Amino acid sequence: MLMPNRRYADLKASYLFRRIDERVAAYQSAHPGQPLYRMGIGDVSLPLCGAVIRALHEAVDDQAAAATFQGYLPECGAPFLREAIAAHYARRGVTLDPDEVFVSSGASDELGDILDLFSPESAALVVEPAYPAYVDANVIAGRRIVHLASGPENGFLPAPDGSLDAGLIYLCSPNNPTGAVYDRAGLQAWVDFANRRGAVILFDAAYEAFIEDPALPRSIFELPGAETCAIEICSLSKTAGFTGTRLGYTVIPRVLERQGMQLHAMWVRNRTTKTNGVSYILQKGGAAVFTPQGQREIQENIRVYKQNARVLMEALDRAGLWYCGGKNAPYLWLRCPGGMDSWTFFDYLLAEIQVVGTPGAGFGACGEGCFRFSTFGSPADTREAAARLAALLG
Repeated sequence: MLMPNRRYADLKASYLFRRIDERVAAYQSAHPGQPLYRMGIGDVSLPLCGAVIRALHEAVDDQAAAATFQGYLPECGAPFLREAIAAHYARRGVTLDPDEVFVSSGASDELGDILDLFSPESAALVVEPAYPAYVDANVIAGRRIVHLASGPENGFLPAPDGSLDAGLIYLCSPNNPTGAVYDRAGLQAWVDFANRRGAVILFDAAYEAFIEDPALPRSIFELPGAETCAIEICSLSKTAGFTGTRLGYTVIPRVLERQGMQLHAMWVRNRTTKTNGVSYILQKGGAAVFTPQGQREIQENIRVYKQNARVLMEALDRAGLWYCGGKNAPYLWLRCPGGMDSWTFFDYLLAEIQVVGTPGAGFGACGEGCFRFSTFGSPADTREAAARLAALLG
């Protein structure tokens, strides 16, 4: 008899963003034609930059001629893209072999798939508030989860201590949802801790391009010792607008081993077994991101989102609300006014000013009473949402 994976019964009844969609849909059904100002999900609003669009078109044309047609590509990524990413790291002082870069269909997919490398007996430490998929993926895998709460007292950037017992450590910097960013000393403490314990850090660097302070690390591999304890998972979704086209990459150093097994070789075996890789067309578009022209153009888009952050921060300042994030990250994390819980505040904003955010309770128990705004909306919608927030809460 076929047995289902009963761990699915241990998941929350609904994924956070699906629950938000259901509430928004119910509101729209009751208020047809009412405009909404979506500052919730981290989906970008600006189109792909010109360099990427040109590369995508060229790649489509390549597929129309026998001389340039591409069939199956290497499962771990096309050499031209792996080399472009390694060169991008080199310009930031991080030396990688192109073969240590694995092209993926996006960070969300990879964060779940990478768990294949580790025994379910290895506990996972999740620093909360956290992207809910970290917890859900490990529940599905049957792994014990260690919840490490953070808060304003430590800047949402907790340090390791000797009481923590986990083989996997999730770190996200800049953090989703709080926008907090580890400095070098704070991140080095985790690298040293992982190496002492024989743990592996899964470093989610999806938002690294938003770090504007040169003193803050954008890659964990800027820290000594990270190559023997860390895997870095990156995305082009927020960096370059690939939310609808799906492309990312993962870095696994060759020297990363546990109990005589090389995780790099294991991941090669996993990818060559479980995937035929990412399409040639998307990888050509991705390679354009790492050209000088592509980098200039994506920075122009990022500046728009940073201006959105400044507009929202000004509104929260006028309302006298406590918040963090926004400067080196595309999220603002605020304390709900009047002691409201986060879902009550969600419903209040939706009903009163038609602004959609993300309740902090969806990111873990210590997120209750807080709320997240994304800066990825259009500038016009962001200005209108900010004006409504200031008027309602000021």
